Amino acid sequence: MKFKINNKYLHWGLTAFAVIAAGITFYYFIFNSSNIMLGVGAAIDILKPVLFGLVTAYLLTPALNFVEARILIPVCDRWKIKKSARRKKVIRALGILITAFLFVALIYILISMLVSQIVPSVQGLIDNFDSYVDNVSGWITQVLEDNEDFGNYVTKTLNKYSEQFENWVNHLLPETASLIRTLSLSFIGILDVLWDFVIGFVISIYVLASKEQFASQAKKVVYAVFERNTANTVIRNFRFTHRTFIGFLSGKIVDSIIIGILCFIGTTLMGTPYAMLISLIIGVTNIIPFFGPFLGAIPSVILIFVVDPLHPLNALYFAIFALALQQFDGNILGPKILGSSTGLTGFWVIFSITFFGGLFGVLGMIVGVPIFAILYAAIRSMVNSMLKKKSLPSQSDEYENVEYIDEEGLHLTPVKAKQPKEKKRRKTHSGTADTEEENGKQ
Repeated sequence: MKFKINNKYLHWGLTAFAVIAAGITFYYFIFNSSNIMLGVGAAIDILKPVLFGLVTAYLLTPALNFVEARILIPVCDRWKIKKSARRKKVIRALGILITAFLFVALIYILISMLVSQIVPSVQGLIDNFDSYVDNVSGWITQVLEDNEDFGNYVTKTLNKYSEQFENWVNHLLPETASLIRTLSLSFIGILDVLWDFVIGFVISIYVLASKEQFASQAKKVVYAVFERNTANTVIRNFRFTHRTFIGFLSGKIVDSIIIGILCFIGTTLMGTPYAMLISLIIGVTNIIPFFGPFLGAIPSVILIFVVDPLHPLNALYFAIFALALQQFDGNILGPKILGSSTGLTGFWVIFSITFFGGLFGVLGMIVGVPIFAILYAAIRSMVNSMLKKKSLPSQSDEYENVEYIDEEGLHLTPVKAKQPKEKKRRKTHSGTADTEEENGKQ
């Protein structure tokens, strides 16, 4: 007798097995999460050079595309070099060479600026720290002499916290050896990161050389795993994600460089001390949306005031200049460069920065806006699709004054504004007066 497999029981058996396997997996993840995180951390440490290479290649892709499309291909067309596989390889090799050279040159310029301008500024700030403290102390003493009550309050507060500071110093001195050991390990960690970055840069060259091949292989896998319509949706979403990320990050970097240059020009003309250091702070923090200009301006104003507290107007002038620069960036330069790359309102920008900044720190504050823009677009697409199935409009303005939707679901019934009672009475009186006039005429 030939044994036949009952598809019904097979289906239930596979379902039960999947449920049990999922339950065991969930249990393992819950009660062994620390071991899993250790394994994930070890894998990330091993793959760190590869991750550096992928991120670097992704950030350099727009520059490579620009060099090829705007420089190398027009030059080849002008020299009447026929299109061929060899020409394509030569263009790619020259494009990678030019892009890598510009990238290394940019890093060299930044390091040279750091060494030649920023380091002396910081060194001068450290060397003159005692005089700055004396200046601030003299200014505080003068203020306290003019305000006796306020001076007594400040004296009590300083006496209170001076004891805590003394206890902290006494506790810190025995920990000097461990502090030196920690700094040594930090220096070794910095060298390790630099080595990973060098290896990652080499990997990025290979990724850029074969980026079309990697993209083709990824598309092939997507079409092999999913159905045609689902695969098209996945690829379309990946393209949207790419445009949002690369448009926002590249635009924000260019915007921050321009703001840093304008800040250096303005601070130099105003004679602001440590102009290069302050401009670097303003430019770097400007990469963070919304909160960045404030994070850069506040310590810069404090630094200017500490350097010369006898002339507080210098700090005030810089604060006004920084505010004007921030308004120029937010209303003119930023929209011109970034455009509508995210499609988010101001509230959602603040929300995304706060949320992702709390999760991932400074990196989350930088990439939180494009990540949330992608999630926002995905949710909006799902909602619009569900509304379309119900034959309802997808524009948010259509629902502004809606009280309810008719049973047919074909149109929306707006809320009727209630008229004030005084107006109703006036209309009633005017109506009766008009009626009496008409009766008199008759």
